Amino acid sequence: MTYIDAIGYFGLVINLYSMSSTGEYRLRYISVIANIIYIIYGFLLGAFPIVFGCSLAVFLHLYNLNKLKTEIQ
Repeated sequence: MTYIDAIGYFGLVINLYSMSSTGEYRLRYISVIANIIYIIYGFLLGAFPIVFGCSLAVFLHLYNLNKLKTEIQ
């Protein structure tokens, strides 16, 4: 296993952990971290569809996190 594979597996583990978390805020926050790891992984592989898709996911998660934050206040 190369270090690039390890980064991909680490992103997978973080993503799976986010799905097991309770609460939407926590799930989205951890998903942002997982998707950032996937973006790094995609750049290292030269797989720009992964970079594009995960970048969109980060944007959507951050948008919804901001929305949740304003609802709480």
